[in-house]
Amino acid sequence: QVQLVESGGGSVQAGGSLRLSCMVSGRTDRRYCMAWFRQAPGKEREGVATIDTVHRTSYTDSVKGRFTISRDNAKNSLYLEMTSLKPEDSATYYCAAGAICYTLRVDHYDLWGQGTQVNVSS
Repeated sequence: QVQLVESGGGSVQAGGSLRLSCMVSGRTDRRYCMAWFRQAPGKEREGVATIDTVHRTSYTDSVKGRFTISRDNAKNSLYLEMTSLKPEDSATYYCAAGAICYTLRVDHYDLWGQGTQVNVSS
C-alpha cells in the first residue's frame, strides 16, 4: 500500500518562502504522476502544480513564477518550493499521486496525503 506524508508547512509573513516535502512509502517501484493541491477553509480543493514521470511540470496561473515543483525518484520524494508567498496562499496543502499525468483535476488522483498547513500573514 502506498502512503504519502507531507511535511514543511508553517507560518510565514507575506513575501516569505517555504519548502514542502512529500515522502512516498510502500510500493515505490511504480512511478506515479504527482501533484500538489491546496484547500482553504470554505473553498474547493484546487490544483497547484503537477509533475510527470519525466519531470515535465505544469502550474496553476496564480503560482506561476513563484512556486516550483520537483521530484527525486531515488528518494521517493516530491517537493514544492514556494517563494513570494501571499496571504491568499494560506491553505492546507496536499500531495497527490495518480496514473494520469499533466493534470490538475482532483478526480485524476487517487492517492492523497493528510495535508500540511501553510499560513501566510500580511
